[in-house]
Amino acid sequence: MIRAGIVDFDTSHVEQFTMRFNHVKLPQDQWVDGVQVVAGLPGVPAPGNEERAAGYIKNLESWGVKMVKTPQELMKAVDVVLVESLEGGKHLERARPFIEAGMKVWVDKPFADNVRDAEAMAELAAKRGAKLMAGSSLRYVLEVQELLAKTAETGKVLSAVVYSPSKPLNEVPALINYGCHSVELLFGILRAGCVSVSSVQTKNLQTVTGKWADGRAGCVLGVQEGKCGFGFTAFCENATVMKQIDFTYGYRELLKQMAKFFQTGEPPIPISESVEVVKFIMAGLASAKAEGKTLPL
Repeated sequence: MIRAGIVDFDTSHVEQFTMRFNHVKLPQDQWVDGVQVVAGLPGVPAPGNEERAAGYIKNLESWGVKMVKTPQELMKAVDVVLVESLEGGKHLERARPFIEAGMKVWVDKPFADNVRDAEAMAELAAKRGAKLMAGSSLRYVLEVQELLAKTAETGKVLSAVVYSPSKPLNEVPALINYGCHSVELLFGILRAGCVSVSSVQTKNLQTVTGKWADGRAGCVLGVQEGKCGFGFTAFCENATVMKQIDFTYGYRELLKQMAKFFQTGEPPIPISESVEVVKFIMAGLASAKAEGKTLPL
């Protein structure tokens, strides 16, 4: 059994991931085997999330998860680490000790809130021989798996439009904080290779359109007002595939990929693609400020 430790406690993923790995409070079809959360390192929650973080800590302790005070204590107790800070700007600082120790590290979304930090984590991991995995569960939902499994029937995906809620966090722009889910969904369909983006921001919607090096294109719709779920339309060579995402097994499918990563050290996508996602987001924000000017990643 792989022993996992959690760093920071201000996102609901702390509970959701632990319930599935530790087989508590959920039906068996949600369980993921091979990993157990055994320890946690609470940090300083994002402003306004103190009470929520305290509740998560209390629940995990009731499930047998031990809380420690330092990264060094956590390293002694676990084999792998999950960095769960709600704020992407904390991820480099919080992940650094474990990357420097050469461990396998999962970094939750958003991987980082700037390109510098994203590249620094990737470079440090390469230097120290650590293995990194990052991203959103939207990459691995069953609807995306089904789309990619049927390319013999539908043909290659030529372009795609994805949508999701997009909410800011304090001073963190919506496209970084929650709109990153839709960007991850787009990259889950088209994968890496985006070379430029253009973006338009209105009161209730941000659109970010990317051009891929091979001629494909993708558009993110980040909905900031009004009711919105998750979904996509993929325009393929032989078919148009439209899907509203049922998230019932979204976390389970992500955790299955994480368990494989912790076992093998091979992430389902290279960390360079996670860096590209951050570049896409930052270029999108810059383009919106420049009134839709097309900008390179």
